[in-house]
Amino acid sequence: MEYSDAGVDIKAADAAKARIKTLAKGTFNPSVLSEIGSFGGLFRPELGAYKDPVLVASTDGVGTKIKVALEAGVHDTVGYDLVAHCVNDILVQGAVPLFFLDYIALGRMDPARVEQIVKGFARACSEFSCPLIGGETAEMPGTYAPDDYDLAGFIVGVVDKEKALPRGVSEGDVLIGLPSLGLHTNGYSLARKVLFETLGHKASTELPELGTTVGAALLAPHKSYLAALEPLLARDKIRALAHITGGGFAGNIPRVLPDGLGALLRRGSWDVPPLFRLIQKGGAVSDEEMARTFNMGIGMVVVVSPQDLHDVEHSLERRGETSFVIGTLVRGSGVAWED
Repeated sequence: MEYSDAGVDIKAADAAKARIKTLAKGTFNPSVLSEIGSFGGLFRPELGAYKDPVLVASTDGVGTKIKVALEAGVHDTVGYDLVAHCVNDILVQGAVPLFFLDYIALGRMDPARVEQIVKGFARACSEFSCPLIGGETAEMPGTYAPDDYDLAGFIVGVVDKEKALPRGVSEGDVLIGLPSLGLHTNGYSLARKVLFETLGHKASTELPELGTTVGAALLAPHKSYLAALEPLLARDKIRALAHITGGGFAGNIPRVLPDGLGALLRRGSWDVPPLFRLIQKGGAVSDEEMARTFNMGIGMVVVVSPQDLHDVEHSLERRGETSFVIGTLVRGSGVAWED
């Protein structure tokens, strides 16, 4: 017997790796010292601008958003989503990205599909100056159905120890919400159940309230806030950041607050996008469940001192970023809401 008799196509894997190598090389910068295909990626960071550099590492996936990509037949966006998600996660600690690695697991090796997936990785890595220096592509018949795949991403960034977030968070600090572009990469199991099973829509279904197809709305990219926030981090205008991912507001804002402080959020301080309202109505989902499952249109929460509020708002506006004052920090714990 040969490996192919067990469902693993080495020739297809080699073809996929050749395509990956070309795409990844387009993300390289002078700090990358190795080629794709080495057993490990070599990276020499430029740390001269840092007094006390600290590495920040994170890993994540895109969950069942992949099922929407499969339904829609669109595979060049979920890789972008994953890089953006990871960049935001280390940004919360004040870090900027150094490099990224990916992991792709498939039921059947399809070089053309792998190329589309990696195009998403490469586009994001180039946009965020975060070289794709290595990864793994694994064909796993029997673990995944022939057309299924899964993704994971690994990022390493750097921050000066004295500038790491959160720091200086105090009662009375203001919470600024930065809008998301959609569901980002969380809540897709519930969204798919409501939209595809309960309401009977398909990815190709056009809905006037969304102004696009269901598939396009669900595949809207996970937004990175690096460009908007990096200048404010450099000027020490941010006290904390909360990336609104799985767990929503209640699951993420308290993670960056010291003991004794909670968040008081104001309902109606931003417009909830139609996609979330469609899901809530279609599935009869409670307000509480929506707020702990989805980002509800806010992808990042920025904690600033009241004195810096207008400066921060103007900086965000100059960079084309919309912002909303959505609440304050108060004595207590967790997240509470007021009208």
